[in-house]
Amino acid sequence: MELRKKSNSYEMDMCSGPIFVKIVVFAIPLILSGILQLLFNAADIIVVGRFAGSESLAAVGSTSSLINLLVNVFIGMSVGANVLVARYYGGQQMRDLEETVHTAMVMAAVGGGILILVGVVLADPLLTLMGTPEDVLPLATLYMKIFFVGMPVNLVYNFGSAILRAVGDTKRPLYFLLAAGIINVVLNLFFVIALSMGVAGVALATVISQAISAFLIVRCLIKSDAGYRLELGKLRIVKNKMRSIVRIGLPAGLQGAIFSISNVLIQSSVNSFGSVAMAGNTAAQNIEGFVYTSMNAVYQTALSFTSQNFGARRYDRMKRILIYCLILTSLVGFVMGDGAVFLGRRLLGIYSSDPEVIRFGMNRLRIIGTTYFVCGLMDSMVGALRGMGYSVMPMLVSLTGACAFRVLWIYTVFAANRTLPTLYLSYPVSWGITFAAHLICYLVVLKKVKRKMEAA
Repeated sequence: MELRKKSNSYEMDMCSGPIFVKIVVFAIPLILSGILQLLFNAADIIVVGRFAGSESLAAVGSTSSLINLLVNVFIGMSVGANVLVARYYGGQQMRDLEETVHTAMVMAAVGGGILILVGVVLADPLLTLMGTPEDVLPLATLYMKIFFVGMPVNLVYNFGSAILRAVGDTKRPLYFLLAAGIINVVLNLFFVIALSMGVAGVALATVISQAISAFLIVRCLIKSDAGYRLELGKLRIVKNKMRSIVRIGLPAGLQGAIFSISNVLIQSSVNSFGSVAMAGNTAAQNIEGFVYTSMNAVYQTALSFTSQNFGARRYDRMKRILIYCLILTSLVGFVMGDGAVFLGRRLLGIYSSDPEVIRFGMNRLRIIGTTYFVCGLMDSMVGALRGMGYSVMPMLVSLTGACAFRVLWIYTVFAANRTLPTLYLSYPVSWGITFAAHLICYLVVLKKVKRKMEAA
């Protein structure tokens, strides 16, 4: 097989050479990007919690599940773009690569416009439906409306990052995120402390920083001399590429959105324990986010590596890619998850000095932090399946094994024993069930791929 030539040092040929070393080199910038993003998000929560009060902290935290619910369908489309770009890049199909890049960026801009309307119009009724307490509702609504104004630049950054990841470039998105994140922190401090803008200041700082990161990634794509170069004059929807992006990305997006429905139900259940419990839950969720985003980097690694090798018909490498990704995500989940529990009280103390907030946060961390690696195993399986073009199957398995199970848990187990630990146990149990089901699906799909390879 002809060795693929890289146009610059940022790209990576995933179809030849040592697998594990390349997986680690690819994943580390992704992990750092995720951690940086969450550090900047944590800065939002810390600033608002310290300088605007527990109601403002609860307001920002209570919107996360709902924001994910509305945004995940469109973010899922970037998964479809990632898979196609990696496949065409691995198979050296340059015209298909060019059409996919331009179609994806148009879809990002249009999707962002749709989300502005959806978020601004539905913020108040949806937060009310979730049972958001009256002392939190006005602040949460304001935060959501401002946040959704920035959706076009949010999606442009996510789709642009997906394109770069597909060709092996995880370094430049890290650099862009670092620059935008520093600006976000500075603006947080200025808007919230100097101007006393509260949650509005935090939301506005987020939108401005997202616009900066989107500008940097678009500039990067325009200046590229490779097949994924973005040319403004070629921006258009190519119907067959859009259909392929939707075919792969829509199930991923729907899965994320419906997962968010179960998380919204869990958030609503947490809301019933009052604003202090909400604040503790928010702080713990933010800490857990560092673990999740690090494991999610391995999911993205499995997705890109599998897609490139699938496009290059290097089926023999795909099984080893999955094994290495499972090992890596387990290590990350064990070390970071248990570390979060061990340092839990100190970390929660950064978000709030209220002993009750810390107590509620530890209730969540002890259960989820110690078992989070199972979630990483589950997601890596999904990345491998989607990388081979199978997106509906993992969606159905995930929705049944995780989402439907959690809803059932809320109305049965939690209803019989209404405590927060009982509620939080729904997470690790559902992760274990879903991972086992995905593993079975992967073995079945791999046999089909091998048969096709032998027939070819």
